[in-house]
Amino acid sequence: MDIQNLLDDIVGAVQPHVGQGNVADYIPQLGAVDPHQFGISIATRDGDVYSSGDAHVPFSIQSISKVFALALVLAFDGDGIWKRVFREPSGNPFNSLIQLESEDGIPRNPFINAGAIVVSDRLLSVTGSAALAVRDLMRRETGNSTVAADHYVAASELRNSHRNASLAHFLASCGNLENPVEAVLESYVEQCALAMTCEDLALATRFLAANGVGADGTRLLSPAQTKRINAVMLTCGTYDAAGEFAYRVGLPGKSGVGGGIVAVVPNKCAISVWSPGLGRSGNSVAGVAALDEFTTRTGWSVF
Repeated sequence: MDIQNLLDDIVGAVQPHVGQGNVADYIPQLGAVDPHQFGISIATRDGDVYSSGDAHVPFSIQSISKVFALALVLAFDGDGIWKRVFREPSGNPFNSLIQLESEDGIPRNPFINAGAIVVSDRLLSVTGSAALAVRDLMRRETGNSTVAADHYVAASELRNSHRNASLAHFLASCGNLENPVEAVLESYVEQCALAMTCEDLALATRFLAANGVGADGTRLLSPAQTKRINAVMLTCGTYDAAGEFAYRVGLPGKSGVGGGIVAVVPNKCAISVWSPGLGRSGNSVAGVAALDEFTTRTGWSVF
């Protein structure tokens, strides 16, 4: 398969979708991003990288960081986190307060905001800095020592994080936070504000296509842990549109409101797409279309 030619074709095929949807303007810094951009990258299990479009433009990864925070918690701490977070699809918006209250402060899964706050809290406890732990993992897996948080985005998000603060205070009131609310929120927001390119993200995600083996050949996760992260990505990784994503794309995936999506073809490759225009559920319109095109053309799907 000529992967480079395929990616170039996909860039052309998705152009009608680029610019559709809305940027995440509830975070002012993200609201200023030009929506008429699209990039795609693939990193194979063997480390080959293919890119097309705006694949070298850095963007805010936002909720994609939740995958890497969860991986680190499992690596450091085993399965203990599952006593504090469920593994079921939410069927509700990613920042829902109602579901958290009805389920006594146990978030439905680690990829909605409440669940990710709990994961960040645990990572803060075991590493001393959840944001730096995620950043350092990204640097190791990409080989890019310049990966860092965009502090303008972090500050913009923190000033407008009233809903996340409400979730964190409710979690604390239920005894499901170990650290002060303010420290957890700052760490969570900073990891979400990491700026990376499609190429960076494809490389960073490659261990999930390699049974948990990292870029340096050492094991980050066991094969069983890798399988389980991929399973939760498939069922919960695209907010309340996970069913539609599985139907159209058929791969484990995780999106972020910065417009990025990562997807995993187990034992083959990791894919990253980016286009800032979001649909109703907060997923990139052009990004989902591109991944749909990719799996349709290649037949690479878990189904």
